[in-house]
Amino acid sequence: MNTVEQAIEKLDYKGYLDIEIPKGIDLIAEINKLKKEKNAVILAHYYQTGEIQDLADYLGDSLQLARAAAKTDAEMIVFCGVHFMAEAAKIVNPTKKVVLPDTKAGCSLADSCSAEGLRGLREQHPNAIVVSYINCDAGVKAESDIIVTSSNAEVIINSLPKDQEIIFAPDRNLGRYLNQVCNRQMILWDGACMVHEAFSLERIAQQMVENPKAKLIAHPEAQEDLLKFAHFIGSTSRLLDYVVEDDATEFIVATEEGILHEMAKLAPNKKLIPALVQDESCNCSECFYMKLSTLEKLYLCMKYELPEIQIEEELRVKALAAINRMLELSEKIK
Repeated sequence: MNTVEQAIEKLDYKGYLDIEIPKGIDLIAEINKLKKEKNAVILAHYYQTGEIQDLADYLGDSLQLARAAAKTDAEMIVFCGVHFMAEAAKIVNPTKKVVLPDTKAGCSLADSCSAEGLRGLREQHPNAIVVSYINCDAGVKAESDIIVTSSNAEVIINSLPKDQEIIFAPDRNLGRYLNQVCNRQMILWDGACMVHEAFSLERIAQQMVENPKAKLIAHPEAQEDLLKFAHFIGSTSRLLDYVVEDDATEFIVATEEGILHEMAKLAPNKKLIPALVQDESCNCSECFYMKLSTLEKLYLCMKYELPEIQIEEELRVKALAAINRMLELSEKIK
């Protein structure tokens, strides 16, 4: 059994506090108690497990959580998501403590782009501005002029002069989609999300045959061939709104399966079908990283206020400028 000191020593290696929790403890009650004691706020992404979504003070997509992080009065921000999201919360809240239940909760898309690589691409296109999807690390944000989310990207791209050369990073699928809907020719970084690239068009086509009344809805990070068949394409929050508001009663949902938890709560009478992936041994698309957060890790993270997110100040200030530009340009978006 690890002592607290031993667990802290192993934190960089493990990514979380590996401490045994007493049997029989009511984790939900203890987490709620710690929130009050520490003036903490829990921010959770829609792709987290259902039990963590239900505990969150703020549940949302990247844009909604970025706004919540920027406005909170809490002394400690507990981010249930992936590392770049917690980093973004720290960037906009330098004086607040930001903790993440497991620092190994990374992102395949964020890993596909480096600050050095983006600088090199910018040197090849000196007249271009860099617009980066929020799914990137602080170094890439610092090299960017504007950050966007899938909720606000179209509005922000359309706000830029039509003759402005743009480098878009790191998601090529989202960038390709934006080029089409915004009538642009942005230079695209060659990155992608492994979850949204895992969908099988062939298996989804079969799902559509078996469920003829169902509408296929998809996130713009999905591959182009899939998006061509979608009845609706939108960010995580817009997919949720569409399911609630549309007259259809059945939906095939092509994004990370965690969103189905909130969809089922807000539209309990509608049939929700997770889109199938290429791996036939798996029936739905889960982000391994998003599911690293557990109630146990969340409890220990709040109790000991570790792991804590730290960012070097010069880097933080540079990244903040791009995030603030996003928040300014997307004020009118829900």
